[in-house]
Amino acid sequence: MGHRDIPVLETKRLILRGPEPQDYPNFKATFTSYRARFMGGPLNAYEAWMLYAAEIGHWEIRGYGMWMVHLRDTGETVGMAGGWFPAKWPEREIAWIIWPEKSGHGFALEATHRVRKYFYEVKKWETAVSYIDPKNLDSIRLAERLGCKKDHEAPSIDGSDAVYRHPTPAALDGSQLAHGIDMEIAHYRDPLFKPKGWALD
Repeated sequence: MGHRDIPVLETKRLILRGPEPQDYPNFKATFTSYRARFMGGPLNAYEAWMLYAAEIGHWEIRGYGMWMVHLRDTGETVGMAGGWFPAKWPEREIAWIIWPEKSGHGFALEATHRVRKYFYEVKKWETAVSYIDPKNLDSIRLAERLGCKKDHEAPSIDGSDAVYRHPTPAALDGSQLAHGIDMEIAHYRDPLFKPKGWALD
């Protein structure tokens, strides 16, 4: 599958499309900023360009990758979510990042829930993990809201990251967890909904 064949995924608020050249400025702004501190950043301009090229190349090599997350109403790009499995990764990962100024609106939850459904139902994945820096509390909270459990037995990338195991397709199917995720996403779609406490993606 070439990157021109990337499927388009949709939710009530979002449209997920493959990475395009016009998305690069937002990607660069995020990965050269403090926001990228838990993902090997901040990167310099050259490193950001190389990583974006890798995002596109991943689709060519693996047949899946990271989607750009767009707002359905405006077309604006707010982040990325998808699958990631570069060389030397122990397992296939489900990953996400939301641009700094777009956090706290449930976009990562909604997009990641959708891409996981795609990988489980279309690609027939039976499991997936997310590799998270132990200091990245926002991503840990999001992983837990998605039903992930810390897997102490799974190998990490470099020994410094925590491995969060996603629930299996069978565990999610028709479960209270799946209904709870759908309910939380519905709350974020309500313009009057104001989450309390720590801003979450």
